[in-house]
Amino acid sequence: MSDVQQEQAEQPGRSRVGDEEVRARIEAALYSSGRALDADQLAKAAGISSKKKAVDEAKAILSKMKSSMSAIEVVEYPGPRFAMQLKAEYTHVARRFATKPLLSKAALRTLSFIAYFQPISTGDLSLRRGSQAYDHLKDLEEVGFLAMERKGRSRVYRTTTEFSEYFGLSIDPTTMKHQLERRTLILR
Repeated sequence: MSDVQQEQAEQPGRSRVGDEEVRARIEAALYSSGRALDADQLAKAAGISSKKKAVDEAKAILSKMKSSMSAIEVVEYPGPRFAMQLKAEYTHVARRFATKPLLSKAALRTLSFIAYFQPISTGDLSLRRGSQAYDHLKDLEEVGFLAMERKGRSRVYRTTTEFSEYFGLSIDPTTMKHQLERRTLILR
């Protein structure tokens, strides 16, 4: 009896979810989430309570995709957390066909300034990007790319781990700055 079947046998009233269904549900969650998911979220998506089983299935999906697909990958982050994403070398192709961007170009430019100059206060940001930066901050916080902390009466912004993972950048601000310079994402 598999771990999933045993788990379900112990939980009367709960419908049985086979191994293939568990894997398919995790794959669907990774595909649709657009962010990294932890073991708890993967288990919930799969309809199981075993976090270990959810992580094992995510690793199996990672391995399967690595051997069979060339443009999409599953990446494992510490935690463990998993994300399905497009490989960086194929983003230029995907951009031409994307229907609606996650963020506007202006919000992305504000985000790049924050990433490059972090930590940055709202005052400094509005001097560099203008008053529309306040609207961008709201959008960027909403998608989870920014973290805010209060310093006296001012607010200071930094990028989040989700930002680094989404754009394939280091979480270390100094390394990130060099990566941004190499990718010419910052216009000074």
